[in-house]
Amino acid sequence: MFIPGMRRAAVGLTALAVAAFGAVATSPEQADAGPKPVDVTLLALNDFHGNLEPPTGSSGTIAGQTAGGVEFLATHLAELRAAAKKKNTITVAAGDLIGASPLLSAAFHDEPTIEALSMAGLDYASVGNHEFDEGAAELLRIQNGGCHPVDGCADGTPYRGADFQYLSANAFKTATGKPLMAPYAIHKVQGVKVGFIGMTLEGTPQIVSQQGVAGLSFADEADTANRYARELRRKGVQAIVVLLHEGGAQASTGGINDCVGMTGPIVDITNRMDPSIDVVVSGHTHQAYNCDINGKLVTSASSFGRLVTDIDLKIDRRSGDVISAAANNVVVTRDVAPDRSQTALINRYKTVLGPVADRQVGVTATPLPTTQENLLGTCSVQVPNSCGESPIGNVIADAQLAATDDEQGAVAALMNPGGVRAALDAGPVTYGEAFTVQPFANNLVTLDLTGAQLYCVLEQQFVTGRTLYPSSSLGYVVDLNGTSATAADPCAGTRVVRGSLTIGGTAVDTAATYRVTVNNFLAGGGDGFSTFTGGTNLVTGQIDLDAFVAYLTAQSPVSAPTLDRIRTTAEVPAA
Repeated sequence: MFIPGMRRAAVGLTALAVAAFGAVATSPEQADAGPKPVDVTLLALNDFHGNLEPPTGSSGTIAGQTAGGVEFLATHLAELRAAAKKKNTITVAAGDLIGASPLLSAAFHDEPTIEALSMAGLDYASVGNHEFDEGAAELLRIQNGGCHPVDGCADGTPYRGADFQYLSANAFKTATGKPLMAPYAIHKVQGVKVGFIGMTLEGTPQIVSQQGVAGLSFADEADTANRYARELRRKGVQAIVVLLHEGGAQASTGGINDCVGMTGPIVDITNRMDPSIDVVVSGHTHQAYNCDINGKLVTSASSFGRLVTDIDLKIDRRSGDVISAAANNVVVTRDVAPDRSQTALINRYKTVLGPVADRQVGVTATPLPTTQENLLGTCSVQVPNSCGESPIGNVIADAQLAATDDEQGAVAALMNPGGVRAALDAGPVTYGEAFTVQPFANNLVTLDLTGAQLYCVLEQQFVTGRTLYPSSSLGYVVDLNGTSATAADPCAGTRVVRGSLTIGGTAVDTAATYRVTVNNFLAGGGDGFSTFTGGTNLVTGQIDLDAFVAYLTAQSPVSAPTLDRIRTTAEVPAA
């Protein structure tokens, strides 16, 4: 439980849970009567996303301090290990170490990040959804090494693979039913065993392109964790940690070591976990929290390497049970000496990358923020960028329409908010900055949708909790008092006022057909927009980043568009 006045939250196993699994010691006091407990320190991070260099803007601050950068992360990890008993320290991560990365890492298929985290002493990591961005075969290459099958060894040196072990207990090869990666690992510390179960969020197929998860199936997180917890206990492991790439969020009043009004999938998942599971290191939502949920210590270290969670375990020598668990989220400040080996790695890859990142591709007359209007009532702390239009999102939609209007006959474009990863400041825009905004290298897809299907797509926004960014050619009105669609019947909603949907200023005819551009992620039904899979006459075009760069070049200076493409009945009274 969280102890007021202390930054470290501690969780002790209940006597009932300990008795059920044959523990000898149920409290530190009882442990004092026997051999001294083994002290084990876990150092945990999550959602690093290839941020080798310190992230900028709000992404580079936390708890009122500038934070992040692998040079400083490595130093903090070394200092935390020194403060503990180094041989009793295990460094772990809860997924999304790679994917949606800045250009310095992504240009080399995230090999620099794997190399940097290996040098920093990472031992085990669960597989996040972004580890599947380039597919299962690429993930296995990232783990095991070897040059990229298309781009080769881009930096001119062999890629050795990860020095740490990726774990994923619930991502299975559909054809064989076997896990794609090792489901768990057993780590011995002074004679006691600590088990680590890796877990990818079950909903990965809904947020990763279909190519990325081809041939794979994903099982329920709690059920799978319980299955492997039983297997670990049969092997004599009583101290069990789940590295889970799924999470939640606390209320905005909570600090990095609080657990105020916790909500999200992590609560239900943890409540359904077996009592033998002691600690859950979580991620995915990019939040910071330090919780006791159903007698388990549950933590998250925000994102981008800005925090490290310092977890102290006391384990009974005789039974192997965790007697107590306590955690503290530590800010990765930049006031420490940078790790020299990490600095050398960054400089080496920056030299290889050459002038590409610094090439100017356009100019913005005003800032293009990601900030959204909370217009549609779809805001969710679990779904970042879900609330309404944003200047940068609308510009990207305009760029995608410009890239396909003459070429493919597109009359409108829609962009998913999760694919927009950063804002642009006013002034010159470099290729590296544009890449940071759109790092996924999705192809544009232009397809035919009927007017009725378009209405259905827009109604699905209120099921998925994500507002699609529309191009300037498309507009509509929302009735916030209308009926929301359901996952079972996504076209049943009445939130979008019928007759208000226009393309090029003309009302959409539900029986007519329209050419609409989206990225291949949405075209495959990503983010729950299943209606797109019913589109016909699909034509695949250029990479989304190329379209964005071309638009910035052609339209410079680019100003923030007015956010008036989606309006409500409060702004547009019903006829």
